Amino acid sequence: MSNSGHLAPALTPRPADAPERSVPALERLPRAVYARAESLPAGSWVRPHRHDWVQLSWALSGVLEVRTDTGCWLAPPQRAVWIPPGTLHEVNASARAEMRSLYLDASRTAWAPPRCRVLAVSPLVRELILALSARPLEYDPDGPAGRLAEVLLDAIAELPELDFGLPLPADARLRRLCEALQAEPADARTLPEWAARCGLSERTLTRRFRRETGLSFADWRRRLRLLLALGALEAGRSVTAVALDSGYDSLSAFIAAFRNEFGTTPKALFAPAPVNDG
Repeated sequence: MSNSGHLAPALTPRPADAPERSVPALERLPRAVYARAESLPAGSWVRPHRHDWVQLSWALSGVLEVRTDTGCWLAPPQRAVWIPPGTLHEVNASARAEMRSLYLDASRTAWAPPRCRVLAVSPLVRELILALSARPLEYDPDGPAGRLAEVLLDAIAELPELDFGLPLPADARLRRLCEALQAEPADARTLPEWAARCGLSERTLTRRFRRETGLSFADWRRRLRLLLALGALEAGRSVTAVALDSGYDSLSAFIAAFRNEFGTTPKALFAPAPVNDG
């Protein structure tokens, strides 16, 4: 397939010496569920590509960033990004990360919506992925590993969706607005000021923005700033420092906004989880 398309701007800048990694050269999946285990060095990335199967990229540690032409999705620890078949995408890791990728036969996931999503990985799914990742790639589909894969498919279908995505609008004027804010997230211009810059009325910008992103302008900008905070938190910066850098006057206000947006606190989000590859 052609790898053409305009990907969303990266939320995490990539160092000039960032290591590039390769993806498996597969014409088709050898099994309905194909599991890969990878240890990603800091800054690692893969060129934009697409394939005919679903990809589920799960971060055991670190933060994964998936970019497509419709937005960015971040997977902090114990979260995973669902990438539909045929989607042009790039996967980056700003810091060292442990990743498990599942390639899923698209015919087995007809229940899934045709869009990128971030999913909360349950303890059951976590253990099933780890168990299947330890089996041979071409496992016996009628044996124990095959039964694990079947249970895993059923369990993935039940995972809840999380708001760790930043959708981009298709409208060229709104997209330029979003890309400008991604480049300068501290830009404090108001909605009327952005509307004037875009050559739109405030009412038209508001209506189009919500229709194309599912978020209000204020909600989109707040999510952008909170998503940008993930990299700094993952790197070990204090929550207080990150809160101030994100434009919050107090630590409590930042934690409240973070919890409201992501359903957890910064400390809980990055709490270490044991890794069992056995």
